[in-house]
Amino acid sequence: MEGRPIRESASELSEFALPIYANPLGNLLGGRIMHLVDLAAATAAMRHARGPVVTASVDYMTFLFPIQIGQLLTLRASVNRVFKTSMEVGVKVLVEDLTTGEIRHTNSSYLTFVGLSPEGKPRVIPQAIPETEVEIHRWEQAGERRKQRLELRARILEREKEREKENEGGRG
Repeated sequence: MEGRPIRESASELSEFALPIYANPLGNLLGGRIMHLVDLAAATAAMRHARGPVVTASVDYMTFLFPIQIGQLLTLRASVNRVFKTSMEVGVKVLVEDLTTGEIRHTNSSYLTFVGLSPEGKPRVIPQAIPETEVEIHRWEQAGERRKQRLELRARILEREKEREKENEGGRG
């Protein structure tokens, strides 16, 4: 299976922060931003996999400052690296005040997607080929983040097994 250049799967999504998505403080709901991050990332992942994908995880998301209603959000997503059936996608969120022209970086996030076969089972995804220095750096960092994600997953699963054993002992 041939790989694909990272640039071919990049996606960009822009949307105004609308009043319907305002929180009680008059700022954009964090959940709306999370939804848009998932959409932008899924677009890049599907474009790369050329097929259906599912969101497997989101590393974390930090909101650097509130986004005001009326501002324009632009989300830029790119596949950073493929790991056989899964891939990491990075998303950068920018907000623009169209009255001043000021553009600010509001948050970034890393999501993991799994490519699916027509039967809904994980399938092998073509490798992502980095071509620029930035892409190579992101590719290398994605490997480190994956290692950390797998270590965290193993710890969580171990804790769950311990809890199950504790709960079994209390029944009876």
